[in-house]
Amino acid sequence: MGDALQRTLPRSFIRALHASWVLRRSCTFALLIAAQTAFAGTRDLSSPTLRKIAENDTIVLGVRESSVPFSYLDANRRSIGYSQAIALRIIDEVRLRLQTPRLAVSTVVVTPANRMSYAVNHQIDLECGSTAHVRDREQLVAFSNSFFAYGIRMVVKRKSGIRNYADLAGKTVSTTAGTSDEQLLRELSLSRKLNLRIISAKDHAEGFDALKSGRAVAFVMDDPLLYGKIAQEGPAQDEYMVTGDPLAHESYACMMRKGDPVFKKLADDVIAGMERSGEAEQLYNRWFTQPIPPDNINLRFPLSPEMKALFANPNDQASDD
Repeated sequence: MGDALQRTLPRSFIRALHASWVLRRSCTFALLIAAQTAFAGTRDLSSPTLRKIAENDTIVLGVRESSVPFSYLDANRRSIGYSQAIALRIIDEVRLRLQTPRLAVSTVVVTPANRMSYAVNHQIDLECGSTAHVRDREQLVAFSNSFFAYGIRMVVKRKSGIRNYADLAGKTVSTTAGTSDEQLLRELSLSRKLNLRIISAKDHAEGFDALKSGRAVAFVMDDPLLYGKIAQEGPAQDEYMVTGDPLAHESYACMMRKGDPVFKKLADDVIAGMERSGEAEQLYNRWFTQPIPPDNINLRFPLSPEMKALFANPNDQASDD
């Protein structure tokens, strides 16, 4: 207010005007504080996992090294794949729930042998790789809605003449340690008196290498992973074939700590939304019917009736229910 104008107005009016200006500024500031408080108050911290993520401003994601095309490392050691894409969609929802757009993502490479302990000990917050949801594991961890349905079979060299499990009697077979496949294979050997010599490899790459090198006559694993390993063989892929009756039908799901229903529902809702909307089918086609990095391999693995049924009816049922 100019000096000349101030001299022409009563002091009482000037004091009242100034008081009104101060009051308006105070009210505006109070409204801003209230709005910020209300905004912060909507952050969902009812979940222990979300609280841990918020406190560290980071979500820790368990990833796999060679579970093509679900979760694997590219030439630059970055995690990519079908399951990884689903995990990132869940992380987007975590960012919204915590109102933290710049939430950092830390990745930890896990194996079939250690992934459970990493989740139990809260070393990872979420793992979306190629982990089967079987009932025994529910004692340790929780599982989201399933995102993939498959059978357990074997890959062999075409020239071997092996076509089903009876042909394996007395022979050496590889599988991956810490998987439900390993347990099923050992049970099969006992129940059918096949006397199998079983190589328990540290990961899928090592298990398939046992077949390639001739140390094993078959590699028993989830059929999409078998097609993935064959596709990586390039011109030599015609030397291999997936065969055998399915030992079991299972489903993959994301894995997380037990006893956190809020975080589980968050993951469930994201996956169900993707499956019902058609987004999951588009993602499936991207990773299973088209060339994928880093070597432009194509699994040529079209959507199965089991997968169509899963997308139509999202659920978190254990494979052995």
